[in-house]
Amino acid sequence: MRNQPKYSFFKNTGYALNGLKDLIKTETSFKIELILTLILLPLIIFIDATFVHKALMFISLMGMLLAEATNSAIERVVDLVTLEHHHMAGRAKDVGSTIVFLSISVFVVTWAIVLADIYQ
Repeated sequence: MRNQPKYSFFKNTGYALNGLKDLIKTETSFKIELILTLILLPLIIFIDATFVHKALMFISLMGMLLAEATNSAIERVVDLVTLEHHHMAGRAKDVGSTIVFLSISVFVVTWAIVLADIYQ
C-alpha cells in the first residue's frame, strides 16, 4: 500500500507550496538561487532576443531551482534514514550536489552563448 492520500488538486498544490516555503525557510543555497532567478527573470522579458533564446534562458534558470530542490530532497531522505556517516549516504549526497553543479553549469553556458549571440 502506498503512503499517500487520495489525489486532490488543491491539497497537492498546498503540499507543493508548503515544500516551497520550507525550502525558502531552511535552504540558503535555494534562497540565493531564487533571488538570482527573481533578478534575471525581468532581464529575459526585456532583452532583445528570439523566443527560442528566451525559452532556453528561462529553462536553464528554472533548472537550477529544480536541481536545488531535488538535492534538498535527497539530503533530507538520507538524513531521515541515518545521521551516522555511511559511505553510501555520502555518495547519495554527492550525487545530489552533482545535479546542482551540472544545472549551474548548464545555466552559465546557456546564458553565455545566448548573450554572446545577441551582442556579437
